[in-house]
Amino acid sequence: MEKLSRDIFLLGIISFFADASSEMIFPILPFFVAFLGGGGIALGIIAGLGDGIASISKIFSGHLSDKFGKRKIFITSGYSLSAISKLFFPLSSQWWHLVFLRSVERIGKGIRGSPRDALIGDLYKERRGEAYGIHRALDTAGAIAGSLMAFIFFWIFKFEIKIILIIAGIIAFFSIPPIFFVKEKFFKKEEKKEKMCPELKKFVAVVTLFSLGNFSSMFFLWRLAGKEITYESISYVLLIYTFFNIFYAVFSPYFGRLSDKLGRKIVIFFGYITFTFVCIGFIFLPNFSSYLFFVVSALLFMAYGLTFALLEGTQRALVSDLSTYKGTAQGIFQASVGFATIPANLIAGILWDLLPILPFIYGAIISLLSAMLISSIEIEKS
Repeated sequence: MEKLSRDIFLLGIISFFADASSEMIFPILPFFVAFLGGGGIALGIIAGLGDGIASISKIFSGHLSDKFGKRKIFITSGYSLSAISKLFFPLSSQWWHLVFLRSVERIGKGIRGSPRDALIGDLYKERRGEAYGIHRALDTAGAIAGSLMAFIFFWIFKFEIKIILIIAGIIAFFSIPPIFFVKEKFFKKEEKKEKMCPELKKFVAVVTLFSLGNFSSMFFLWRLAGKEITYESISYVLLIYTFFNIFYAVFSPYFGRLSDKLGRKIVIFFGYITFTFVCIGFIFLPNFSSYLFFVVSALLFMAYGLTFALLEGTQRALVSDLSTYKGTAQGIFQASVGFATIPANLIAGILWDLLPILPFIYGAIISLLSAMLISSIEIEKS
């Protein structure tokens, strides 16, 4: 049986600090946007445009890491760029400032993402799904820490949002030193164009469709906060959001191992179905009151965490399974998903301004269609 080396845990620690920083920012960012005068469309632009622009860097970084046979230089530069850009978030005085800053931060994520995921694919084969699951778990453990710190700083210590953003920016720099202790597998591929196999093309097409309906979590947080954003509602959102990250972290390794045994497609199918039910739940969430509202919202965010646990590591593992040039393939995959987030979040923003219930109806329809497609096509090699 293939052994998991310390490198997967080092990569997980790197992601732990990066995600702790990001998840201190993420749950308070929609409220920061609201305080700066932004509405649904503004949130859609901030959430979608950054990921879309960053998609270009995902393609190039993945391809170049294959071409030169090196991953770490891209991983290091990506985490560094993201950390630097986060320091400027609290200086924003207009919501459109965040469009630029988040785009830069997402470009950093794009530069590091494909080479890092390709490196995991390089290092492991028999336990590849489990390796991706462990990485996602450590990544999300950082998210738990980050969202809990955001809640503690805001609710208990009563820090202003800008102070929390400054702390988050500093934490991001802790992700950089462990990179230098990761051993990469040096190689040099022949100079020829990567050809996507039919199975990979089908899979990327389905994931891209799903991504068109998988709009930003910030809309879920707004829905949870209600019509009037208050100090108490923000505190409640920050607390409930931790349920999402806890379930994401706890179940990611399990679903990774499950995909190694049962196959990736069935795990991904249930991920899409779970997201469908989450969207349906958010459609009816405001109809619950007091105690039931707390219980239902907590359950929905747990299920939302399960969605990511089912999908994130498993989809990356399947891309590695179906590709020879893993950096290029991860770049194409992540770029396709990233480009889809632009219309996904713009549509969600427009629908939100029309009627807050509409984005969740849209998300439920798209994810259900994606589940039907993923179950009907052959995408896994024997």
